[in-house]
Amino acid sequence: MALNLLVSLFSILISTIFPQPRALQYSQHDRFAFGPNLIHSIITPTSSPTSSTSISPPQPSSLAPALFIIGDSSVDCGTNNFLVTMARADHLPYGRDFDTHRPTGRFCNGRIPVDYLGNVALRLGLPFVPSYLGQNGNVEDMIHGVNYASAGAGIIFTSGSELGQHISLLEQIQQFTDTYQQFILSMGEHRAADLISNSVFYLSIGINDYIHYYLRNVSNVQNLYLPWSFNQFLASTIWQQIKNLYDLNVRKLVVMGLAPIGCAPHYLWQYRSENGECIESINDMVREFNFLMRYMIEELGEELPDSNIIFCDMFEGSMDIIKNHENYGFNDTTAACCGLGEYRGWILCLSSQMACSNASTYIWWDQFHPTDAVNAILADNVWNGLHTKMCYPMNLKEMVLLKEN
Repeated sequence: MALNLLVSLFSILISTIFPQPRALQYSQHDRFAFGPNLIHSIITPTSSPTSSTSISPPQPSSLAPALFIIGDSSVDCGTNNFLVTMARADHLPYGRDFDTHRPTGRFCNGRIPVDYLGNVALRLGLPFVPSYLGQNGNVEDMIHGVNYASAGAGIIFTSGSELGQHISLLEQIQQFTDTYQQFILSMGEHRAADLISNSVFYLSIGINDYIHYYLRNVSNVQNLYLPWSFNQFLASTIWQQIKNLYDLNVRKLVVMGLAPIGCAPHYLWQYRSENGECIESINDMVREFNFLMRYMIEELGEELPDSNIIFCDMFEGSMDIIKNHENYGFNDTTAACCGLGEYRGWILCLSSQMACSNASTYIWWDQFHPTDAVNAILADNVWNGLHTKMCYPMNLKEMVLLKEN
């Protein structure tokens, strides 16, 4: 058994460090300049829309024409499969409980939250949207939305860089501008703007700025910024990027807060938690960040005309699950389903031999990521607050139903 496990770990490590050649098509050293001139060039193309092939936007019966996702591993659906990085979920047991029972690049045993929001007939009613690097670049492939999220990505450009390549927040927004320009050239400026303004954008990022930057004290950041000042820096950066998205006709935006990583198996192991008690010093930073973000969203909602921006507090939703785990059917609130070490928080999930048999009884899938069962509950709350209220000033269902007004 031990020999087989070592062989499995070695083979997965090799495939992680030396992925498929397609990954080399994207360079982590690429830099993107995002500013007013770029925005103007996207919204005002040099060629006439009527001179290009006309592709009309879809007329679905869903509550939104498309779903666009920007974020990190919490919503990555396969971007990192095409990058040279150690942050990869393209092997079993990841995906074992997904619809196809195969790994897709999602950092979960099954679906991630956006899968439950988009690919459900009674919700947005959209097909699974492809990762930006996992589609062929045709407008037909992107018309229902694109997932730009990348595991390891943060608000700070270099957050997570020790893991290898990733697509940062700024780069993901650049990828969206490229998508938008393709829409303009294919269907015309007016129809493209109408599609984007009626689509739902889902932003879930920021946790890696703590995991891979602040808590690791990269560049001596803890001596330069107290937690409150660091939180203000991150929130102000998000503020500006939301305004940039607004300038690109984004009007419906879900901004996710951070989860209680102080309860994650990795930090229970690292801080040698007794009896599985959460690391409150870490959770305090998350609470502060979410407080700032909720206030900022309220301010932006008043500042940006015709915008519908909601903030969903992942900390509140997750702590409700942890505190009331028995009511939700969870037996284990501290250990990961897959991993090694105390609380299975030492090593990332690398082999099926490291995984539990029934993930539905666990809150945590691996060191940092929740199970499919938790994602389903959180998606319920984002959609209509079914289990507990975590979105302000409204939930996603209420937001999309405002589209006729």
